[in-house]
Amino acid sequence: MIIDFTKDEYKTKLVSADEAVKVVNSGDWVEYAFGVNAPNELDAALARRKDELVGVNIRCDIGAMPHHTNDADPTGDHFYWNSWHCGGLDRTYYKKGLLSYVPMKFHEKPFMVRNNCTGAKVCMFTASPMDRHGYFSFGSGAPATMAAIEMADYVLVEVNENCPRVLGGNQECVHLSQVTHVVESSNVALPTLPAANPSPEEQKIASYIIEKLYDGCCLQLGIGGIPNAVGAMVAKSDLKDLGVHTEMYVDAYLEMTTAGKITGKYKNIDKYKQVFSFAMGTQDLYDFIDDNPGVISYSVDYTNSPVVVAKIDDFVSINACIEVDIFGQVCSESVGTKHISGTGGQLDFVEGAYKSKNGQSFICMTSTFNTPKGPVSRIKPTLTPGAIVTSPRTATHMIVTEYGIAQMKGKSTWERAEALIGIAHPDFRETLIKDAEAMGIWRSSNKKGSTKVA
Repeated sequence: MIIDFTKDEYKTKLVSADEAVKVVNSGDWVEYAFGVNAPNELDAALARRKDELVGVNIRCDIGAMPHHTNDADPTGDHFYWNSWHCGGLDRTYYKKGLLSYVPMKFHEKPFMVRNNCTGAKVCMFTASPMDRHGYFSFGSGAPATMAAIEMADYVLVEVNENCPRVLGGNQECVHLSQVTHVVESSNVALPTLPAANPSPEEQKIASYIIEKLYDGCCLQLGIGGIPNAVGAMVAKSDLKDLGVHTEMYVDAYLEMTTAGKITGKYKNIDKYKQVFSFAMGTQDLYDFIDDNPGVISYSVDYTNSPVVVAKIDDFVSINACIEVDIFGQVCSESVGTKHISGTGGQLDFVEGAYKSKNGQSFICMTSTFNTPKGPVSRIKPTLTPGAIVTSPRTATHMIVTEYGIAQMKGKSTWERAEALIGIAHPDFRETLIKDAEAMGIWRSSNKKGSTKVA
């Protein structure tokens, strides 16, 4: 049962979406929660106020819910979006000039919200129904919602029964007393992100990584075909007693858990618990994390803190990238000047995993990608002009393609060039060697190599 005083307070704060968004004024900044926990009906109600408002800035993070305010205002004069990390829907509006990117390292986001950003007057988010103690769970989107709540003058919660109630952790929920208005939504289904089917090349990459895993490892997986391939292979392997500490919780973890591979028995901290900051995947995944004591949610300044990650022994970080140069610089967020995603947590885990006792950090990519003019090497002499360096050469640990693993730490520039060219597609190795020679980082004693594994 709901405690009586909380029940009464709930009733006084319960309003329609149209009534709730009246707190927004022209020129305000409005912060939306992460991913599938962004507001839907509140944003639609705000869109209906277009003609009353000018210069409202909305800040999102992988805006997975529909962008009603964007759609209502093709000029961007009334509503303009800013994203901490661009998902597929965000990119649609980025291309139209209706959304900009906010550069960040993910573990710093709560700190930036509290200290560096233009203060958001209003915070809006989707949450699970209030529990009997008066708390709303942030569900799949806890990275920095509490930080935004602390800084806002008005806090609007959109209750959706399809939002999972996720336990914590820290900063995974908010009490009714901290909320300005409650809106009960029509309970639309949360956006899903089906697991990508790995290509043969991605399966080969995953096989190299599987060879490096052992009982008791603690895993962090990014998004895409390679992490899914790793999860599928782990589920079918003899590995056991694995742990989980990640920013993003995906279906690969569900597959490994169902197969009995994850226990968290040997974790240094959060023993026996699967730790994450946000979840995006299938409906089965959302059902699994709902009210599940075995999985707990934290703000991203905990999950992604390189200091915290370094305290977890046998940590394994697996992420993807777009291209790498022969110095070991990694670009994971743009194709030249064409913006794709964002820095996210890659650098957080690259640095934290390397400092973990027996830690391993893998950045993965297929050796080539296809263009209308034919295949192009992802390993380049220098990054494409305008490409953003996501992980600097000083941070990268291991780079993986379907041709093997190149270990970067402790290697000079000519050793790095040799290792990376050794895992490039064979059709591009001779050209890369000539480029390395012209750049003065290829010695006569260098090996042209073939497939190699660190």
